[in-house]
Amino acid sequence: MPDHILVAVAWPYANGPRHLGHVAGFGVPSDVFARYHRLRGNRVLMVSGTDEHGAPITYGADSEGISAQEFADRNNEIIVKELQALGLAYDIFTRTTTCNHERVVQDLFRRLYEAGYIKPQTVLGAFSPSTGRTLPDRYVEGTCPICGFPEARGDQCDNCGNQLDATDLINPRSRLNGEVPEFKQAEHFYFELPAFAEELERWVGRQTHWRPNVRNFTLRLLEDLKPRPITRDLDWGVPIPLPGWQERPDKRIYVWFDAVMGYLSASIEWAHNRGTPETWQEWWRNPAARGYYFMGKDNITFHTVMWPAILLGVGDLNLPYDVVSTEFLTLEGKQFSTSRRHVIEVSDFLSRYDPDPLRYYLISAGPETSDSDFTWAEFLRRNNDELVGTWGNLVHRTLVNAQRNFGGVPEPGQLSERDQRVLNEVEAGFDSVAELLEAARFKAALVEAMRLAALVNQYLGEEQPWHTLKSDQRRAATTLFVAVRCVDSLKTLLTPFLPFTCQRLHELLGYEDVLAPQPQLSEQLEQCGRSHLVLGGGAGYEEQDRWQPSRIESGRRLPVPQPLFKKLEPKIVAAELTRLAGGD
Repeated sequence: MPDHILVAVAWPYANGPRHLGHVAGFGVPSDVFARYHRLRGNRVLMVSGTDEHGAPITYGADSEGISAQEFADRNNEIIVKELQALGLAYDIFTRTTTCNHERVVQDLFRRLYEAGYIKPQTVLGAFSPSTGRTLPDRYVEGTCPICGFPEARGDQCDNCGNQLDATDLINPRSRLNGEVPEFKQAEHFYFELPAFAEELERWVGRQTHWRPNVRNFTLRLLEDLKPRPITRDLDWGVPIPLPGWQERPDKRIYVWFDAVMGYLSASIEWAHNRGTPETWQEWWRNPAARGYYFMGKDNITFHTVMWPAILLGVGDLNLPYDVVSTEFLTLEGKQFSTSRRHVIEVSDFLSRYDPDPLRYYLISAGPETSDSDFTWAEFLRRNNDELVGTWGNLVHRTLVNAQRNFGGVPEPGQLSERDQRVLNEVEAGFDSVAELLEAARFKAALVEAMRLAALVNQYLGEEQPWHTLKSDQRRAATTLFVAVRCVDSLKTLLTPFLPFTCQRLHELLGYEDVLAPQPQLSEQLEQCGRSHLVLGGGAGYEEQDRWQPSRIESGRRLPVPQPLFKKLEPKIVAAELTRLAGGD
């Protein structure tokens, strides 16, 4: 029976285009994982969307003098097109401003409130002394009282990852105009996290398959849980679904609370769009289903403490099986910074380079378990030496010699011991690569697949069928048959990482079906009458096990081969560094 695999991908803020650091965390690893499980024939549901509530959106909108809805609409369209271009095959990538999401959030709020896990509390809130308006947490910054980071926000320190209140900050100031905020009494609702402390600690203690950084960080957080505010003085967000609060224009459910519920609301929306409104339960109420959550390390606390506590409070939904968090990606030795223009946006990158080389780099040299640095010199090297020099070279010379000399897949003679050994080693890769992918060890899985490609390259280079064609055509045919079979198998092993070029290779090998479906954009009309863009298409995979060694037969006609990758000129490094520095 196929497994049910939920791939829950962190929701990017709709406050601007995504850069390489973003997609190194939530984007490419999750897609590799989902594509692998689909090839295994498992029932995958990959969900996410743009996070459109909270201060990051209102702050950006206020800065531009437009409404929050206009700001979110524009950035949602930018982001979905970026993710589509990168080949992220979501089953649904939606938004937190849908009517469906609001219904789901309000339903969960009511259930937690009625169970006694949400309670009102009077607290200090930040206000602007010059305008009298409230200052949401993200409008306030200052020095973190825990690690001393000078640009901590009023809800979280991005340096140490700890949750904060604006009142915790040392030397707080408004991000709008630099003034010191005034703190006044305000009534809000708090989520009783301490009520779940013991149960969360037992649960996390059992998750020995988690990455050590995720598990250890979470256990430290559980040592001092406090009630967390889940409403704010805002006019943008999900209304509080209680009498006397629902109609208030100045109080909304806070973004951290409603955003994590998006995994559930997106699953429900996906099921509704398919005309099978109860199907989402197969991933959320099926004890055998496994949910994998993907994000950068600054989001760990929301997925290992906050969201599991909400799920425990609701009581009838699956807890996460794994929380796959990456570390941070820097850029040429410095942090990515949109405000300082030290950034490479996904759309900008893809305007000059193909998506698969970027996907390859972000897995092979990305921040899987420790911080890593993107450099243009290393991107050039990996593209030219590994993609072009190893994998692309193997594919091209195998197919060129087979197609040019035999018109297709050659008829082999008796396989030698070495021929069989090479075939066996590549076939064993379906187990070794799978084992690593199952454990979310993407870098190691890619290294193993490329090791096998190098092994076949060595075999082909030593056998040299292009030379033996004149002296022993049957031996040349046998060597090329073995190489074609190995290339066909390696194509499957590499499809999760390189879906665009592996689909092209699939066709160059004479197949006519789709091995690696790409996401599609569509306009969805909601029951409430509103419509919005949805990115989807992951379900284009047929539910069959394609994670199998090649059985391509001799005699199959092959089209004229084309190179899979472009060799890049060394001069691009200087050109890109100049562009990054603000030059022409």
